[in-house]
Amino acid sequence: MRTENQSSVSEFLLLGLPIQPEQQGMYYALFLGMYLTTVLGNLLIILLIRLDSRLHTPMYFFLSHLALTDISFSSVTVPKMLISMQTQDQSIPYAGCIAQMYFFIFFTDLDNFLLTSMAYDRYVAICHPLHYAIIMRKELCTLLVAVSWILSCASALSHTLLLARLSFCDGDTIPHFFCDLAALLKLSCLDTSLNELVIFTLGVAVITLPLMCILISYGRIGATILKVPSSKGICKALSTCGSHLSVVSLYYGTIIGVYFFPSSGTYSYKDIIASVMYTVVTPLLNPFIYSLRNRDMKRAVEKLLNKATVLSQ
Repeated sequence: MRTENQSSVSEFLLLGLPIQPEQQGMYYALFLGMYLTTVLGNLLIILLIRLDSRLHTPMYFFLSHLALTDISFSSVTVPKMLISMQTQDQSIPYAGCIAQMYFFIFFTDLDNFLLTSMAYDRYVAICHPLHYAIIMRKELCTLLVAVSWILSCASALSHTLLLARLSFCDGDTIPHFFCDLAALLKLSCLDTSLNELVIFTLGVAVITLPLMCILISYGRIGATILKVPSSKGICKALSTCGSHLSVVSLYYGTIIGVYFFPSSGTYSYKDIIASVMYTVVTPLLNPFIYSLRNRDMKRAVEKLLNKATVLSQ
């Protein structure tokens, strides 16, 4: 460990995934394929929404921002992990580690708020269909996304500034594949009670409250569906809820498992696998969930393929 003084470090050592050396090549190819699929799949969603006028609706407006967030979220951790697996260099500079932690928190929070906005959109579409166009106007959608970005930035900046005041003298080894805030706090030799209080407070604000809003929205949606089970308009609006619920369940399920029911002491194999689920697997599955279970997206893909075929002839 290179030290600037007795209580600070210039770099950290990421232990990475618990993989045997002879398996590094196989896992490198696997995660590289997953990352490229994540980027290309989400870029395809953004492209389809941009090109197809039928997808210029509030729901797909939020989905395009979610796709962009998933690309960024995955890009915060996976490229560094791949480089470490390829070069066997597990070090990360102090500034790089802090920056990675900031953007990881930022895009995690942004995902939470965007999923909440999408749930609200589905609630209005199903429970107040006659007023949908008035309520979910362009200005409100833009405001919801802007507020999501501002709140996510404020949350990530709060954690980053509080971490920057700490000194690290309990080693420089992080038992993870990215610079996780909880792991960094364990390396500090100063009192971290304020950091832990902020983690709890903001955790309630950016994880628990959005999840409660999503659950309440779908509770109201369920009650509405039971009242008018034969409504054709309701069924059409409901067709997109299955995709959103699948993403919400996968995303929040792994986050709650890691941060609300952590293993005691050091990081366990379970914690790392759960982290891989929401940092790598969830952004990968989102394009498939929204495209395979959504007729509008299927039509947009077919339209794009037909256009490409015509142009190639």
